[in-house]
Amino acid sequence: MIHRRYETEDACPMPKQQRGEATVEQVLDAALRLYAASGEAGLTLGAITRTSAVSSGSIYHHFGSLDGVVAALALRSLEQLLKELAAALLQAADARSGIRAVVLAYLDFVQAHPRAARLIHSVTADRQGMARAHEIRDTQEARLTPITLWIRAHQESGELAELSPALIESLAMGPVVAVVRRWLTVGDLDLEEAARELPDRIWRSVGK
Repeated sequence: MIHRRYETEDACPMPKQQRGEATVEQVLDAALRLYAASGEAGLTLGAITRTSAVSSGSIYHHFGSLDGVVAALALRSLEQLLKELAAALLQAADARSGIRAVVLAYLDFVQAHPRAARLIHSVTADRQGMARAHEIRDTQEARLTPITLWIRAHQESGELAELSPALIESLAMGPVVAVVRRWLTVGDLDLEEAARELPDRIWRSVGK
């Protein structure tokens, strides 16, 4: 009897919060597979419920709407990208190597996670970003603040141009985003060439 009682205790159900988090990830994983296969047109409520095995009621409970699923999926992919960019940047010994590291980390992410990269650079994500720009930036403050502090520290050391952090960020990432978008859509760019050429060319626009 004691042995059976322990078996029951060991098999206790997952706490409600953890079940909710697992359900969210299950839905987002399914939505990303559908997006990769069929684009935004594939992200229907019926397709998501069939692929994720999560009920429509549960999806509405966690995400509010189908647009909420798309927004959460884009945000999850963006968080993953920002995490890798910040890690690469903060490990660099100086400003120039930091610019090189963040450019290469971006290109590596795109090659390693093409489905997430396609979503981040999609019309869908652009629409969400325009509509919720301040909200999205606020949610990513913990990842973005160290990058801003890194920029300011290297401006104080005389390595980076005396421009606003927002402009430094735009000058550094703008060319990379443009290259990635073209690679994902037209496909006539070589990412290896971009990895060789972009870091030094970007450095000339932000360094001293």
